[in-house]
Amino acid sequence: VKLVESGGGLVQPGGSLRLSCAASGITFSSSLMNWYRQAPGKQREWVARVFSGGSTSYPDSVKGRFTISRDNAKNTVYLQMNNLKPEDTAVYYCNAVYASSMYWGQGTQVTVSS
Repeated sequence: VKLVESGGGLVQPGGSLRLSCAASGITFSSSLMNWYRQAPGKQREWVARVFSGGSTSYPDSVKGRFTISRDNAKNTVYLQMNNLKPEDTAVYYCNAVYASSMYWGQGTQVTVSS
């Protein structure tokens, strides 16, 4: 199983970024997909979830600013992040739950700073 994130970078406060996560080795359409993040010195935090049927959920900290989506034809999950804040700075990880197992990508750095 391989999860490869991309799309991170440096952005100013109020800006936007779109992260991508390409999955292989799993039946992507049947997988629950999540995005997590981890800031320096903090625990890993869940930020978005998309179920196999397409429904989504978010914590209050990102609701209304982040949007998760999936393209089953491309085995890819996305995280559109708008109105970014300095506190969104973290390494963002893609996570897949499939056949009672959990898989992680290597992470992509997002830095929000002026």
